[in-house]
Amino acid sequence: MTLKKQLEDLRDRAIKNIDSTLTLNDLNQIRVEILGKKGPMTEVLRGMKDLSASERPVVGSYANEIRDVITEKIEKKKIFLEAVKLNQTLKEEKIDVTLSGKKVPQGVRHVLSQTLNEIEDIFLGMGYEIIEGYEVEKDYYNFERMNIPKEHPARDMQDTFYITDDVLLRTHTSPVQARTMEVHDFSRGPLRMISPGKVFRRDTDDATHSHQFNQVEGLVVDKGITMGDLKGTLEVMVKKMFGQERKIRLRPSYFPFTEPSVEVDVSCFKCGGTGCNVCKHTGWIEILGAGMVHPNVLEMSGIDSNEYSGFAFGLGAERVAMLRYGINDIRHFYQNDFRFLEQFKIKE
Repeated sequence: MTLKKQLEDLRDRAIKNIDSTLTLNDLNQIRVEILGKKGPMTEVLRGMKDLSASERPVVGSYANEIRDVITEKIEKKKIFLEAVKLNQTLKEEKIDVTLSGKKVPQGVRHVLSQTLNEIEDIFLGMGYEIIEGYEVEKDYYNFERMNIPKEHPARDMQDTFYITDDVLLRTHTSPVQARTMEVHDFSRGPLRMISPGKVFRRDTDDATHSHQFNQVEGLVVDKGITMGDLKGTLEVMVKKMFGQERKIRLRPSYFPFTEPSVEVDVSCFKCGGTGCNVCKHTGWIEILGAGMVHPNVLEMSGIDSNEYSGFAFGLGAERVAMLRYGINDIRHFYQNDFRFLEQFKIKE
């Protein structure tokens, strides 16, 4: 049998097998058996060494034509079988759109995020800026720029996470205020800002304490700012957060960065001021600290304390949320218990 005849028989047999195959795996097996290195096509081509120099080009060209015919036949069959397989898969995976759907649980915005957003909205409405800063801060901005130099006894009030001698995890968001004061252009208007964010203190976690919590500090600096401006601002905030019937009172206190300094109480929202277990029968609940910005703090920021004055305040988002919702353990905020968190789902 001549090589040409062998090639024709190989072509006819391959086409017959390709036409009859029903799966992609069988088709791939046919391709390997016929066109592979150990297949009949290779064997036929090896026999060309026995041909004369004039016959080799003719038989070689014919062999390439046969190979192309078989290859094209395999590709067409492959496309057909893939389409068949896809249709079968679609048929088996058909979805009955008339079936009732499954309810997907909806996430809940964390109660602390809700509280922080409310506080931010209140002060945005009063023309304040929201400015965030670094959680890893320099000792200089965290303490010294707040009128708390090294060896100052007030540092004992805030056990600090130090990273190096000069770098720490901020104990309050006051460094944001210091950084903002030194770059604010008062020719363009007064400085009105709040600085929300996480703060860190070396504290033992219990029902009322946490080594990490959220703080919102506010600052206003301009000409002619008085304690009356501070009280009016806090009254607006308290009434919007706790109800229009709430009252506030200011008690003398001490903070290194304000002078004079005050503790701010809100009238008890459970008993209305008559006395109960929530307010410890005093009628008042302590909510935040505040005061007039200390002249030293202004001067260190390059602000003339004879011409400008300001007030500052700081409150904890966790404390506000605990008071509003009657939560008795701060650890609930951080334990990620969905049964607790879903109680504060926002009503759209």
